[in-house]
Amino acid sequence: MTPDTVAPARRTAPGSGHSHSHDPSGQPHPPAAGRSRALRRIILGLAILGALLALRSVTGGGAWSLPDQGQDFITLAISVVIESLPFVILGIVLSIVVQVWLPAGAIVRVLPSNPFLRRIVISFIGMLLPVCECGNVPLARGLILRGFTVPESITFLLAAPILNPITIVTTYQAFGWDNGILLARIIGGFVIANLIGWVFSRHANPAALLTSRFAAQCRLPEQSNTNGGRWSRSVDMFVRETSGMMPALVVGSALAGLIQVAVSREVLVSLGSNPLLSILAMMVLAFVISICSNVDAFFALSLGSTFMPGAIVAFLVFGPVLDIKMVALMRTTYATRTIVQIAAITALVTLALGLVVNYVA
Repeated sequence: MTPDTVAPARRTAPGSGHSHSHDPSGQPHPPAAGRSRALRRIILGLAILGALLALRSVTGGGAWSLPDQGQDFITLAISVVIESLPFVILGIVLSIVVQVWLPAGAIVRVLPSNPFLRRIVISFIGMLLPVCECGNVPLARGLILRGFTVPESITFLLAAPILNPITIVTTYQAFGWDNGILLARIIGGFVIANLIGWVFSRHANPAALLTSRFAAQCRLPEQSNTNGGRWSRSVDMFVRETSGMMPALVVGSALAGLIQVAVSREVLVSLGSNPLLSILAMMVLAFVISICSNVDAFFALSLGSTFMPGAIVAFLVFGPVLDIKMVALMRTTYATRTIVQIAAITALVTLALGLVVNYVA
């Protein structure tokens, strides 16, 4: 393993003599047991979502009504899940395609050999895979397993939600070229992704940037795609990835709903006319509401008359990189220390970008 690379992870092919998968401690366990645990996690996530939906339906009015804040919490949590779930599933499917159905090294071979140029090209992969930020987490996992270094996966993860055609078109529809908001968003997303990718490329042990569980998965031997094993592997991967993402999505959505209820939006809006505080307020708002990057421009448009242009840009740049839901999903792959460092760099660059836009506009 080179200092910059985590070895691709694969399960061994049926009949190869290696019929066990491994847990993070390195102890083998039967595939059936792992699949059973994964199914239980999926069922738990679906059960929680179903309970929220049922509670929302039963307490919609009459004697069984919840307090307004309780109703708001359930509605907001469900809306975040419903908005995000299709993209998470799409990201898992694309991850499976990359890992199982593409030839080994197919993506890596077409990238430039220079690390700096590689990350620049990787920044624009989202143009071909227009998945919003929550769906990009499982896709980034698949790219690591297919030969991307950890810093390269982070570059893709942070750039793709902004540098993709759907986000660019919806931002243009909302703002056009007014106050340079669209251009600032594109530049901001590109700079943040490549700056953070470069910082982590200097790390002496990139494998330490991952959670211990995922790092252990990356050390498993490669499985052959022959002898009709692709469909079986695809199903196993879908179950495994969904079992990891579903609880994280539900928990992250619930936290987003809870904080939205607890934090007064009027307090944030009251800060809108201050060049510095308006930027900080919109970054906090972006983190809290956890809205999809494909549609967040229209939400920001509704605040355009209250907040300064730099604050709108901060919302549109910070939210796709880091929100409550995104943090919960990233935690399935990247270590807590890694996420904190990403948050710190993103916050500083976003703040600087917002101040520049306010000054120029």
